[in-house]
Amino acid sequence: MSVRVIGSEVREMFGSIAHRYDLTNSVLSMGIHRFWRRVLVQQLPTSKDALVLDLCSGTGDLVPLLERRFGTTFAGDFCFPMMSSGRAKFRSQRFSIPRFVQSDALRLPFADASLDIVSVAFGVRNLENLDKGLQEMRRVLKPGGHLLVLEFGQPRGYFFAPLFRFYSAFIMPLIGGLLTGNLRAYTYLPKTSREFPCAEAFSAILQKAGYEDARYRSLTGGIAYAYCARRPK
Repeated sequence: MSVRVIGSEVREMFGSIAHRYDLTNSVLSMGIHRFWRRVLVQQLPTSKDALVLDLCSGTGDLVPLLERRFGTTFAGDFCFPMMSSGRAKFRSQRFSIPRFVQSDALRLPFADASLDIVSVAFGVRNLENLDKGLQEMRRVLKPGGHLLVLEFGQPRGYFFAPLFRFYSAFIMPLIGGLLTGNLRAYTYLPKTSREFPCAEAFSAILQKAGYEDARYRSLTGGIAYAYCARRPK
């Protein structure tokens, strides 16, 4: 039986790796995560006047893509050190600093039916209560608004699947631990990826949470999946 890490522990864990989070993501994914993020936002047509919340935003990597394609975007995260790292990153690169809002995904500080799009990249599997989180995202979406989710999956294939399992179980914790100084974090994060439902299973969870037209796209052999669903009109 798996042990669930509670929200306060997850917040502390992400805070401890915030200073090297972006670098570690790029090293562990060999930069492919940038392609995955572009695919996620391309699931919806361009709309320059949308109001968007990027939830579990971390350091705000997804925000520039969302703003260029859709319009005004808030970066919501419950981990203050992550947001601080994001501000410092954008400031050092002389880019516009995202609108960071400290946000608990289970109690969002937004009114009912106030947003056109909610996006979550590699965050839903860490929610303390997945069903409650998905329902809270649906609450703040306007009728007809869309939820975009990018999340890890379990690759398939006779050779690729066991190779990736070995990489995520042994190589990722080693590299992640060396880069951030927190081996436990990069043991926990791959474990949540292995256990999280993907493809049809997660689409069914979205439908149960009250979304419609749930669809997904497998990325890089199933290492990640891009999902799109809609709040009913």
